Amino acid sequence: MRKLFFALAAVATLAGCTNAEKGAVVGGLGGAALGTLAGGNDARNAIVGGAIGAVAGTLIGASMDRQGYCRYRDQYNRIYEAPCT
Repeated sequence: MRKLFFALAAVATLAGCTNAEKGAVVGGLGGAALGTLAGGNDARNAIVGGAIGAVAGTLIGASMDRQGYCRYRDQYNRIYEAPCT
């Protein structure tokens, strides 16, 4: 029962976040787990894996935040983002 409570609490904390923030959390946790599995039970491996996973998750999540927007370029080579029509 305690595990279910902690799982629900973790999901509830991520409910209002943007995709970039959710990606950072999930990527950081996954990277830390993979870093520990790949390099042994060492804190340094978990920290490096977590940092790499958090950066990758943030970049992937940020790219998902702008779905539905198109990039336009004008005659002066300026780039604009607007909802796709």
